[in-house]
Amino acid sequence: MAGPAGAPVKRTAFGQLGIAGSIAAVMVACALLAPLLAPHDPYVGMLADRLLPPSWLDGGDVRYLLGTDILGRDVLSRLLYGARVSLLVAVAAVMLAGIVGSTIGIVAGYFGGWLDSVLMRIVDLVVSLPMILIALLVGVIAGPSLTNIIIIIGFVLWSQFARMARAETLRVRQLAFIDLARSAGLAAPRIMLEHVLPNIAGPLLVLATLQVGTVIIMEASLSFLGVGVPPPAPAWGTLIADGRSYVLSAWWICIFPGLAIITTVMTANLLGDGLADRLDPARKAGGQS
Repeated sequence: MAGPAGAPVKRTAFGQLGIAGSIAAVMVACALLAPLLAPHDPYVGMLADRLLPPSWLDGGDVRYLLGTDILGRDVLSRLLYGARVSLLVAVAAVMLAGIVGSTIGIVAGYFGGWLDSVLMRIVDLVVSLPMILIALLVGVIAGPSLTNIIIIIGFVLWSQFARMARAETLRVRQLAFIDLARSAGLAAPRIMLEHVLPNIAGPLLVLATLQVGTVIIMEASLSFLGVGVPPPAPAWGTLIADGRSYVLSAWWICIFPGLAIITTVMTANLLGDGLADRLDPARKAGGQS
């Protein structure tokens, strides 16, 4: 029977996870259905309609709900298509970082010894580097493209997954079922894949969810600086860069993409916190005591 101290924690975690999950689902749906939801072509504009304010303001046009940019392109349509770019980069980069980092962390934690020391010193080196500056430098050298930005951000973030995976592997490898698997003659790769990974997947999932917000900000920053997703692709960072010179006279060009970034990052953080509450055994025990 749940105690009075535990029940609010469970309800809060469930409510937070439900709200964040609902917002995330709406965002993903808007991104996937952008070709159906966007009222205009995001790449084509009418110069006669340039810099129109949102439809509810004086001078606005009902055809352009969130106004138009300097080339007469619909801000809402570019915002919806920008969600596709930003979410694609976020998911792909986090998956790349998660696969690479988790593999390195599991190997280091399972085998230990000199291999662990070498791999963790590499991780420490990567962690000590300024992420955004390294991503900016590599982006300038490699050139702006969607594939390059995914690889760059994935390379920058893998060390976080390596640390988490190593710490969890050190805990799991001391458990009895790992000794039983070794006694049964199972090879180390099979033990790591079938026994270690499933038991550390929860914390890695939480970390991956939290890293989505980091990737969104990094991608927007690099696109804003011109080394991310190249124009005319409507990435959110590019939309902000397009409107920075008009922030006083046509604020809607950069404000709405900025709000989209803030909402997405906050949703990812809330989703990660909610998952942590649901997956943390200590909090579960506290909620049921």
